[in-house]
Amino acid sequence: MSAAVAVGIFDGLHRGHQDLLGRALEIAAVRQTRTVVVTFDPHPDVVLSRSFRAPAPLTPLPEKRERLLAMGIAQVEVLPFTRELAGLDPEEFVDRHLVARFAPHALVVGADFALGRGRSGTVPRLREIGRTRGFDVHAVPLIELEGGPVTSTRIRGLLEAGQVAAAGRLLGRPYDLAGRVVTGDGIGRTLGCPTANLRLHDEKLVPDNGIYAVWARIGTESGHRPAAMSIGVRPTFGGQVRTLEVHLLDWSGELVGRELTVEFVDWLRPELKFDGPEALRAAIADDLDQIRARLAAESRQIASPGQPC
Repeated sequence: MSAAVAVGIFDGLHRGHQDLLGRALEIAAVRQTRTVVVTFDPHPDVVLSRSFRAPAPLTPLPEKRERLLAMGIAQVEVLPFTRELAGLDPEEFVDRHLVARFAPHALVVGADFALGRGRSGTVPRLREIGRTRGFDVHAVPLIELEGGPVTSTRIRGLLEAGQVAAAGRLLGRPYDLAGRVVTGDGIGRTLGCPTANLRLHDEKLVPDNGIYAVWARIGTESGHRPAAMSIGVRPTFGGQVRTLEVHLLDWSGELVGRELTVEFVDWLRPELKFDGPEALRAAIADDLDQIRARLAAESRQIASPGQPC
């Protein structure tokens, strides 16, 4: 069965990716065919640069697949990225990995896309190949937003600087982290602010250390709960291990072992070292007041109340 095929890394599935994938879905709808996404793992930069340290992904592969299918993509094909794959001539790549498997009538890529040996498979060359293989090539330009192009690299930089609100605008959704709640040291409880310690399911970029206003969702709840999140090493207590701690406002109950997802709304302040527990307790009270005010300005479906703290 023929298909509209979109090819790319698609880390983040940000607004630019959504525009490209929306174009592929529209083309498939007109031709009454399916839409296939071909992506790569690991990131090509990891394989091609011996000195390159792999960046933590914005969308780990399981999340990427889930989001793509939710968009209406019929099939997600993940190609293991190797030096052998990178060394293929563009014609051989297209014949082996696209034409033979999906019989594309359309290939949808970013305007700056290139594949194959020496990145020689540019859009003009792919169009030449397509003319002899029976498919059109649609090159989708980058989206410009808030003074620059929407790219995964730009979003990663914003998150690493703690600018989660700006990153969310480029993503087209709040950036989130999901994991399982594990047993912690209980320090938050001694400060009157019990926290859930989050262990991520997959490696994923964690925003800069600091205090954040977030929305939390327990398990498969349909609604959200207002929450505060601390990312850091707990310097007031001499900590050295980076932890992810979430405090659900006006709620109490047992969370250890349960699934928890947090969506970042805004950065509040950097992680600070206080003179002692009392100074930290006062700072936490102020943090929670500010977080309540920031989240109150957002319209969200709120989950059924838990037991108040």
